[in-house]
Amino acid sequence: MTTSILTRHTVSTTQFHSILGTGAAPRANSEVLTDPATGRAWGTVTWDEDTVDLAVENAVAARRAGDWASLTAMQRADVLDRIGLGIAEHVDEIAQYETLANGKPIAATRAEVAVSARWWQYGAALLRTLRDARIQMSATKDATVTHEPLGVVALVTPFNGAFSLGVWKLAPALAAGNSVIIKPPINSPASTTVLLRIARDAGIPDGVLQIVQGGTEVGQRLVEHPDVDMVSFTGSTGAARRVGAAVSGRLGHFVAEAGGKSAHVVFEDASVTDAVTAVVQGGFSATGQTCVAGSRVLVHSGIAGEFTAALLERVARLRLGDPADPGTHLGPLVSGQQAERIRSLIDQAQADGAEVLAGGSDVPELPAPFDGGYWMSPTVLKVASNSVDICQTELFGPVLTLIEFDSEEEAIAIANDSDFGLAAGCWTTDMSRARRFGQRVGAGTVWLNTYRGMDWQTPFGGVKQSGIGRENGIEGLREFQQTKSIVQDFAPAADPFGLA
Repeated sequence: MTTSILTRHTVSTTQFHSILGTGAAPRANSEVLTDPATGRAWGTVTWDEDTVDLAVENAVAARRAGDWASLTAMQRADVLDRIGLGIAEHVDEIAQYETLANGKPIAATRAEVAVSARWWQYGAALLRTLRDARIQMSATKDATVTHEPLGVVALVTPFNGAFSLGVWKLAPALAAGNSVIIKPPINSPASTTVLLRIARDAGIPDGVLQIVQGGTEVGQRLVEHPDVDMVSFTGSTGAARRVGAAVSGRLGHFVAEAGGKSAHVVFEDASVTDAVTAVVQGGFSATGQTCVAGSRVLVHSGIAGEFTAALLERVARLRLGDPADPGTHLGPLVSGQQAERIRSLIDQAQADGAEVLAGGSDVPELPAPFDGGYWMSPTVLKVASNSVDICQTELFGPVLTLIEFDSEEEAIAIANDSDFGLAAGCWTTDMSRARRFGQRVGAGTVWLNTYRGMDWQTPFGGVKQSGIGRENGIEGLREFQQTKSIVQDFAPAADPFGLA
């Protein structure tokens, strides 16, 4: 692995900025980029709200020029394939930037970046195989159902996966023929910058793909812009509501993947070893900073003692430390503010009667240079009821709450007792029960005897307060297209008024 990016003892002078199709991006404001593992600066990002107007103007011009949208599906597919190949050549660089930005362990970021090439290959495959539908309406009349690009699309990506979750959006958006403006999170400008460079080298025309850097002000101006036809957003439920209100006010198209509070259910007939493995992976991957984290762990009372003992033994062996070390399991939280928020929720849970079985709100001690980072120990709480705040609030941290249940009906009721509906999972050897669970739990994705398995072919998204629309699969491509029916009648025109 190269060490030019993941250095822990020097302050980088690297600067990131917006990249437009034509013209220089204004740089009136700047913000220091901080490594969450050390608290030290590693670069700066510059931004300006006026960049949004320039980017949209370029995107509109690119849409009208048609240099991308007018290509055949096969031609666009070739470009997408080249982007996938380009990513494969830059896995280490991109992964290191992601680790620097959000603290996710390098083993995880490498895997995420490497597999992201499959999204581009899948998009190319769809372009080569999907065809317009022809509907025979009568002996002389038929209709062609076609799918066209929406136009100018804005993609707003989250801090916990600026690159990988950005690819989920960008690959289908470009496959559909749109002009795209992507706004990465302010703390993670680098990996998207590399992606843009790869895309342009692969043949994406100027103006078809642009980056606007910045924080909330830039994002708000982008999603409110009247010439943006569609917004795809990943972030908190509160932010999704605000973005959705702005987009719907002009009848724009909106897709959002928002918060989650997923239930991970272990029935009495489950393999405890397999269930513990999945619960640890589902709850502590990325230090719990994932939307699908299985943070509510529901365990049948008949095996609660055995399961809890096995879980705590496994949690005690998790390695917390340098995210640049391939052997690290848990890195830091993304910011000091996030760490304090979660500690406060743990303290409140204890006041509400929760029992701390592992971890807790105390700050773990790490050696220099990591003593300045934003650390939190993997935490397991036992709670008496799903109604306490910590079971109803998305934490985005390494915290599991254990809740016991006595019956299938009770487990499903608890799983559904949430404002969120992004994902859920269960462990059982009874396949009929597994099927019932999958059908009755209100979530966009339900995993049966597995957890966190996601694929470029499988639609992903939430119900209730977890979002609207879908990413991935054919459904994910269609979100970036508008459907048109073209009807043709080969018979002479009928005269219903008898005037001809």
